[in-house]
Amino acid sequence: MSMLAPGSLPPGLRVYAIGDIHGCAARLAALHAAIAADWDLSPTERCAVVHLGDYVDRGPDSAGVLKRLMQPPPLPDAETVLLRGNHEVMMLEALAAGPGTAAEDLWLANGGRTTLRSYGPAGPPEAHLALLRATTLSWQAGDYLFVHAGIDPRRPFSLQREQDLLWIREPFLSWPHPLERVVVHGHTPSRAPELRRHRIGIDTGAVAGGPLTALVLEADMLRFLSA
Repeated sequence: MSMLAPGSLPPGLRVYAIGDIHGCAARLAALHAAIAADWDLSPTERCAVVHLGDYVDRGPDSAGVLKRLMQPPPLPDAETVLLRGNHEVMMLEALAAGPGTAAEDLWLANGGRTTLRSYGPAGPPEAHLALLRATTLSWQAGDYLFVHAGIDPRRPFSLQREQDLLWIREPFLSWPHPLERVVVHGHTPSRAPELRRHRIGIDTGAVAGGPLTALVLEADMLRFLSA
């Protein structure tokens, strides 16, 4: 069901934004299939598929998630955007620092062990690590800013810190005032998508038994898909 969105996109553009995946490769495959079916029912001129980060850790098949993200997008002509989450940062820093380091301890304590198990003794291939290094911190379209965690609402968008884009919760989540753009984010799980005047949160806890959610934005409307 479509509803009025808090922002708008340029004419002819549709955006599918996907929340935190956390190793749930089967759910990602199902959601990509749902996006393809949705597109086939009603295509538009342009499309972007935006993944909001946290592809790895905690869930059973992080290796499968990254393998899928290396394949062609679910829509052949779509722009694919891979944003960086805090779990990608922890993984890259841990593997660079090596065994027995504080960086490795932090990663393992936050679900890194399940990621390592999904790869087996050989560990993550370089192609997967290169994919994670190539992720970006943000993406913009129309009235929307897409990031992993959120922004520091006390700072202009041009002065945001990487730490906040990857990790912030407060004061962003409870900020009561308008922002320069509507922020689409994951990072903080909720039972259902959170729709506010200045933000849309779509981490619906797929790794904890909730659905994997995609926000569909077009013109001044929004709706949701899930798997």
